[in-house]
Amino acid sequence: MTATVAAPTMIDTLLAKAKDRTAVFGVVGLGYVGLPLAMEVVRAGYRVIGFDVNSRVVDALNAGRSHILDVPAATVADAVQAKKFSATADLTRLREPDVISISVPTPLSKTKDPDVSYVLAATESVKRALRKGQLVVLESTTYPGTTRELMLPALEATGLKVGEDFFLAFSPERVDPGNERFNTRNTPKVIGGITPACLKVAIALYQGAIDTLVPVSSPEAAELVKILENTFRSVNIGLANEMAIVCDKLGVDVWEVIEAASTKPFGFMKFTPGPGVGGHCIPLDPHYLAWKMRTLNYKTRFIELAGELNAEMPEFWVGKVVDTLNDQGKAVRRSRVLLVGVAYKKNIDDIRESPALDVIRLLHLRGAEVSYHDPHVPVLKEDGIALSSVPLTAETLKQADCVVIVTDHAAIDYKLISRHARAVVDTRHVLPKAGPRG
Repeated sequence: MTATVAAPTMIDTLLAKAKDRTAVFGVVGLGYVGLPLAMEVVRAGYRVIGFDVNSRVVDALNAGRSHILDVPAATVADAVQAKKFSATADLTRLREPDVISISVPTPLSKTKDPDVSYVLAATESVKRALRKGQLVVLESTTYPGTTRELMLPALEATGLKVGEDFFLAFSPERVDPGNERFNTRNTPKVIGGITPACLKVAIALYQGAIDTLVPVSSPEAAELVKILENTFRSVNIGLANEMAIVCDKLGVDVWEVIEAASTKPFGFMKFTPGPGVGGHCIPLDPHYLAWKMRTLNYKTRFIELAGELNAEMPEFWVGKVVDTLNDQGKAVRRSRVLLVGVAYKKNIDDIRESPALDVIRLLHLRGAEVSYHDPHVPVLKEDGIALSSVPLTAETLKQADCVVIVTDHAAIDYKLISRHARAVVDTRHVLPKAGPRG
C-alpha cells in the first residue's frame, strides 16, 4: 500500500519561497521607511512591488529616480533595470505579492489622538485582495492593539483564518534618516506575530534582508517596543531641555554641565537640549501610548509632562532671540532674523514636525522678517509658511540682525557665521562658547 504524502501547508509553501527567494514582496508606502526596506529586500534577492498612492513618486521610481535622501538613485535604477523592483499605484495588484509590508503614515489629529485612517485604508485595500498564502506585516508606528484589534478582524472577515490561510504580524520601523552607521539592514528588527506560525513565517521571509531579527511574544509587545524607544528619548530630551532653562536662570552654562556629567562612566547617559523635537517619531509616538492608556482610565503623567516641556522649547529660544535683539537696542518687529537649518535633525531634508516651523511662526507673530538657509531644504512650504532658502554668505549674515542656529547640519560653515554674524542664538551648541544664553 502506497503511503499518502500530505499536501504542503501555506506555512510550508512560504518557508520554501523564503529559502529559495522566490517570494514576492509588496511594500505599501514608499517613503522614508518603505523605500529603504524595498531596496534591502531586493538586495536579498527577492522581487519587490512597491505601492504608493502618489503617482509622481511611482513614475519617478520606475524611471530610476529616488525621492529619499538615504536611497541613492543608482540603487533604485539598478533594481528597476534588473526587473527586481517596480512601483505602482494600482492597489488591486496587492493579490500578487506573497508578503505585504505596510509602511503608511500614522499622524496625530489636532487633539493629539492617533489618526489610523491610513492604516485602515491600507488594510481595506489588502482585504479586498487577500488570498491564501500571504503574510501581512504592519510596520507603521501605532498604539498597542492596532494589529489585533483593527487589522485582524478586517482580514478574517474574508473567511480566511489567520495562522493557517494567511499570516499577520507587526514589526516596527526603526529608520533613523541621515544615520551613516545604522540603516534598515543592520538595525535589529523586532517582530511579533498573531500566532506562532505567523512569527515563524515572518522571521523566515525577513531574515535574508535584515541582519538581526528580534522575535517577541505578540504584536502588542512589538508595538510597545517602538513607543518605549521614542518615549525614552522624549523623556530624557525633556529633562535636558528643562535643565537648559534651569541653567539659564542660574546663569550657568548647561553645555558645560552636561559635558562634565557625561564623564561619569556609569549611571549617566548624555542627552542634549535643543529647540524642540521633530520628525515623525519622538513628538508623536508617546501620544499613541498616552491615548491608549486614557482608554484604560490611566494618565501617563510623566510622558505627557516631557511632551509639554519639549513643545515649549521653541518659545524659550525665541525669547532668547528677543533678549539678544534687546541687547542691541532693537525690537523684534522689523528685525531681520536668519534661521540656519529648518530640517528636524542634522544632515537630512525632512521637515516633519520640525521645531524650526514653530520658531518661524513665533517670530512672524512678533513682526520679525524671517529668512532661512538650509542646504537640504531649498523650499519651505508648510502650514502657511512659504520661503526659499537663501545663500549663506558673508553678505546675508551681515544683513541679519540675529542668526538662529536651529539645525546643526555638517555642511554649514560655522566659522563663516562666527566671523560675520552680528549676533547668534545657537540652540545646538555648534559655535564656540555659544549656549542657551545666545
